[in-house]
Amino acid sequence: MVSGSAPPGTGAVVGAAGEAAPLRVLIDGVQTGLVPVWDRGIGYGDGLFETVLISNGAPCQWSRHLARLALGCGRLGIPVPSARCLEDEVRPLIKGLDAGVLKVLITRGTGGRGYRPPAQPQPRRALLVYPLPVWPPDCYTRGLSVRYCLTRASENRSLAGIKHLNRLDNVLARAEWTDPEIAEGLMLRDDGQVVGGTMSNLFLWTGTTLDTPLLNRAGIAGTVRALTLELAAGLGIACRERDLRPADLHEARGLFLTNALIGVWPVRRLDGRDYDPGLLPWGLLKAVALAAQTAEWPTP
Repeated sequence: MVSGSAPPGTGAVVGAAGEAAPLRVLIDGVQTGLVPVWDRGIGYGDGLFETVLISNGAPCQWSRHLARLALGCGRLGIPVPSARCLEDEVRPLIKGLDAGVLKVLITRGTGGRGYRPPAQPQPRRALLVYPLPVWPPDCYTRGLSVRYCLTRASENRSLAGIKHLNRLDNVLARAEWTDPEIAEGLMLRDDGQVVGGTMSNLFLWTGTTLDTPLLNRAGIAGTVRALTLELAAGLGIACRERDLRPADLHEARGLFLTNALIGVWPVRRLDGRDYDPGLLPWGLLKAVALAAQTAEWPTP
């Protein structure tokens, strides 16, 4: 669990998302914040990242983050750093940190001008540690308000699911509102199908079945999304990954959002439609919230 008495899905360290500066930075094993401007991650967004919850000096769901990082590197043709290399650098960087956020960035490294990647890339590793954001203390129990975004999610089957550095769709979508009462925005594909939140995955509860958007054309397959599907199956809850339209969400018994930092957020209101968080399968939500905040290091 996150430190203190904060309920699942809330932060325990003050820090507003998008405002806090990193507490610690390590680039290729060196304590520096300097990266060459000709790094392909800067010039082309040629790389990937993972956002990891830190609890009691250890990363949560670490093996899942490593697996997704390896999947993304394989998809982009970037040599993946070994788990031992990353762990050797992460351990001292987050040691003694009660709660926080670890961002792991992998770029293809430096390269000349032009899109053609180097034949033998030398990937760059950047590790950044941030304060954990704080959200409303009752967001987990009372639920939150969500809106639809006008910005559409870009579609590319080669990139769908992985957490690559090209996130301008999400940036533009998140810039659409400043109302502090709105916690998240949902993005659609050009054909009107729901992809998920700007920073989260979406789940729809029909009363008997758990549905989540199919991410074969756009979106990020979150680590807590995968965790939720596994735990739901273990509890005997039928799960479906399928195309969902706003009309499906409007008719749902309930909605909730997930990501590595928030754990679980029930939705209270979306586009004029009120939902009763009490109708959600709370046995599952509690299990997800607990598992998402469980610190994990592989056995040495």
